[in-house]
Amino acid sequence: MNDGPQHPGQPDPEEMAEQLRRMMQQLGLPANGDLASFMTQLSQMLGSGMSGANPSDGPVDWSHIKDMARHIAASRGSDPTPGQQERTALLDASRLAESWLDRECEFAQVNAQPACWSRAEWIEHTFSSWQSVVEPVLVSLTEAMSGLMSQGGADDPMAALAQMMGPVLRRMSAMLYGAQLAQGLGELSTSTVTGTEIGLQVLSVPQVVILPTNIAAAWNDLDLDPRDVEIYLVLRESARQRLFNAVTWLGPQLLALVEHYAREIRIDSSAIEDAIDIDDLSRLTPEKAQEMSERLQGRLFEPTRTPEQEGVLQRLETLLALIEGWVDEVTSQVARTWLPSHDQLSEAVRRRRATSGPAEVFFQSLLGLELRPRRVRDAANLWAALREARGTVGRDQVWNHPDLVPTTADLDDPLGYVSGDRQEPTEGADDLDAELEKLLRDHGHDD
Repeated sequence: MNDGPQHPGQPDPEEMAEQLRRMMQQLGLPANGDLASFMTQLSQMLGSGMSGANPSDGPVDWSHIKDMARHIAASRGSDPTPGQQERTALLDASRLAESWLDRECEFAQVNAQPACWSRAEWIEHTFSSWQSVVEPVLVSLTEAMSGLMSQGGADDPMAALAQMMGPVLRRMSAMLYGAQLAQGLGELSTSTVTGTEIGLQVLSVPQVVILPTNIAAAWNDLDLDPRDVEIYLVLRESARQRLFNAVTWLGPQLLALVEHYAREIRIDSSAIEDAIDIDDLSRLTPEKAQEMSERLQGRLFEPTRTPEQEGVLQRLETLLALIEGWVDEVTSQVARTWLPSHDQLSEAVRRRRATSGPAEVFFQSLLGLELRPRRVRDAANLWAALREARGTVGRDQVWNHPDLVPTTADLDDPLGYVSGDRQEPTEGADDLDAELEKLLRDHGHDD
């Protein structure tokens, strides 16, 4: 028993320990016996691997989140593994698309064989990329939840309790955010028709991938030949993968920009307080955690972006627009020659891109990121102007270095860019470049 003096208005340490013990029992953590035994168990637990500062060291069960995402995808309808017929059709479409692209693109085709994936396979193959993107958000969420328990000064006894609760809070954060991640990935897997239709290189190696089940669901209502649809989608994905494969800095820089944005995220503590009653944690169950996660959906982040986030977002949107604009320009040169339904196919892609779909919902809910390349048409016009002025070689050489790539201002003045009359980067842009270079080096990308 603790017979020492108590400061007025401060919680009794023994009572705090008892509350903590009840919470931990509900979470399935060892917390039995008298107070002395409990504190011994707590010390042992805190000395284990659970006490690591990195969420991936223990409290985040990534394989469970991935399994949840697959379960959600399976609940949205049949997800058969593509068979030999689909694989043969893809190989035929790929041979055609690659031969056409050889005439209009300076980048070589990728080495990996094209593949047909189910939704579950897409989740499996892209999950590691999503994990690296969302980990900074988990860190911020854990810190925000710790802050709810320790809003006083360093001498506040609740600060000590919050520190002891670190492993439990990390687990709670993982449960709340992991449920949202699984939901988002599950929904996204039912929508995307190719491996990187969303614009980010989330594949471990450059490869042409299609999801036949999703193609059928998304395009069958159009009065178009299914074979033409598949060839057109393969053509676009082949061009995109050629670009990612040849421009080695591009895929890592896209993910670095998204991760940079995520590291600057500010968690809305008031939303957490509304969704989570700290005094009610002793009755926490998986069902209760799911209910909390649903209440937090779309409310985790402060509505106001930091100036740094605004800069990152502009860079990211411009780069995505340049990628999709380049794909539009290259594939239009091919498709207008070989596919009579080119106009209808390209219009369907534009409508699909303009419609708020699972990809936009995914980035908004999980990263607070309004990821929509609004200026794809401007970018396509710029690439077309470059081709007219310098040929395909001059157009594609622009991708040789990040400093050569058009900026947002260049999209406003494509003729000025083509003629070489462009503005120098601002000081703020230089600072952002330096930060991105550091982030890329930390991830082992020296290009």
